[in-house]
Amino acid sequence: MAASHIFKVVFVNQGKVYEIYARKVSHGSLFGFIEVEELVFGERSAVVVDPSEEKVKAEFEGVKRTYLPLHSVLRVDEVRQQGSAKVSSFEGSNVTPFPVPLYTPGDKK
Repeated sequence: MAASHIFKVVFVNQGKVYEIYARKVSHGSLFGFIEVEELVFGERSAVVVDPSEEKVKAEFEGVKRTYLPLHSVLRVDEVRQQGSAKVSSFEGSNVTPFPVPLYTPGDKK
């Protein structure tokens, strides 16, 4: 029986920290982006509903694949069990860093 991989992807978007779970994560075909496919969310049959997870689920509803810029990804972990997807405020500075280009061509002298 093949092992089922689940990845926890933590990234920053518009001043909030997102934590999502997916079955496939790769460098993708777009330079400077991480491709995240087959997003996994908790079951709806549970009596207790997590409003944070429902918010993330609604935001990614209908998304087959998403591309995350490399500079926004904080970490990618392969985990044994799926947790709860959530959005939290970015603790730290009130200053948002300006995105820096990943690749800058060298001087042509």
